Amino acid sequence: MRRKHTSLPVVAGSSLAGTAVEWYDFFLYGTASTLVFNKVFFPGSDPLAGTMLAFATYAVGFVARPIGAAVLGHLGDRRGRRSTLIASLLLMGASTFLIALLPSYATAGVAAPLLLVLCRLVQGFALGGEWGGAVLLVAEHGDDSARRAFWSSWPNVGPPLGNLMAAGVLALLGALMPADDFLSWGWRIAFALSALLVVIGLWLRLYVAETPLFEAARAESTAGARSTPVAVVVRHHWREIVLAACTRFGENAGFYLFSLFVLTYVTNMLHLDRSVGLIAVMAGQGVAVVAIPLFAILADRHGRKPIYLGASMATIVWGFVFFALLDTRNTVAIIIAVAGGLLIFAAYSGVIGAFFSELFPTHVRYSGVSLAYNLASILAGSLAPIIAIWLYQQFGTGYAIGAYLAAMGLVSLIATLIAQETKSVVLTDIGKAPAPSAPSSSP
Repeated sequence: MRRKHTSLPVVAGSSLAGTAVEWYDFFLYGTASTLVFNKVFFPGSDPLAGTMLAFATYAVGFVARPIGAAVLGHLGDRRGRRSTLIASLLLMGASTFLIALLPSYATAGVAAPLLLVLCRLVQGFALGGEWGGAVLLVAEHGDDSARRAFWSSWPNVGPPLGNLMAAGVLALLGALMPADDFLSWGWRIAFALSALLVVIGLWLRLYVAETPLFEAARAESTAGARSTPVAVVVRHHWREIVLAACTRFGENAGFYLFSLFVLTYVTNMLHLDRSVGLIAVMAGQGVAVVAIPLFAILADRHGRKPIYLGASMATIVWGFVFFALLDTRNTVAIIIAVAGGLLIFAAYSGVIGAFFSELFPTHVRYSGVSLAYNLASILAGSLAPIIAIWLYQQFGTGYAIGAYLAAMGLVSLIATLIAQETKSVVLTDIGKAPAPSAPSSSP
């Protein structure tokens, strides 16, 4: 039997690969919501209404994410990080592949969007347990050295890398075939590719060992003595969950505006070719992929809070700069707008893996980080594209959306100011009572 790997570079690479595959699947749906689903599954509506309906099914995936976080987080804390990650990858791959086989509204009527929603629910459930496990697989393999943020940042490269792959595949298919063929069947190729990517991700995850911290925690407790991890973490660590979730508001809302809503804004509001938005998103995601580990190095040197504070303040400002650049209708300016936004996202992402891991004890860490991560996703990320379209319909300007993003950045800023610096935390010490002081001897 092949030896399971424990070295940090191999573990980090495995986590990154699996996370990129799952986010490719998740973001492929989001990108297709803008370019395809509004026509294939919601025809007959005006362009913005059809897009809003498509985004509504997109948001359904976020509704399922806290459920997935609770269920898969429980399994991850009870059964192990590695086996839970394998299960989430298989669920995500199966649901995405099935989307490639769905009939259109013209063929199956209302059953088509209902089946689409069902597949999206499974996607969201699977993703709810992905990020926390991928981060912990790295964080709990490493020691408590000064490089925890760096190694824990690699799973966070998965979202922009997955989005880059999703946008790239759809852009390539759109460029290689007529528009009618792309809408009829070409888009299905991108979803069918998920099966191949899942096989690659599964192969990598099968040969990574369980984390030493989890194995030690499991050895120290008996099955009968362990309570339900989700119940324990909600009862005793709800403040950490809420605070961590709030630090993500600016990052999460910004990410979906910079990488997803921008496609709608460029094509439907600015009436530019869809390729302009796709090129900008791909360029911006490329910037994020490179920048995330670099910001993580800074977080290891200077702490988590300074990077988080800088990113939150930049979000407040960039919300307005972003739409000013988009409204120029200049391709270079649009690329700069998206790249700048995703550079800010990279700053958040360089910190979040280590910071969330440093908030919870080992026996409930998977549940804690998953709930915090996905709570922000449903409150900030899932609603951002829908709120953005509604604000534009109400006010007719992108600056209203910029004000909304600035408000999300302000939430992150306040939460970060309240949070404690966790750079020096020892993971094995979290949740343990401090050792009693030795009595002083009498003179």
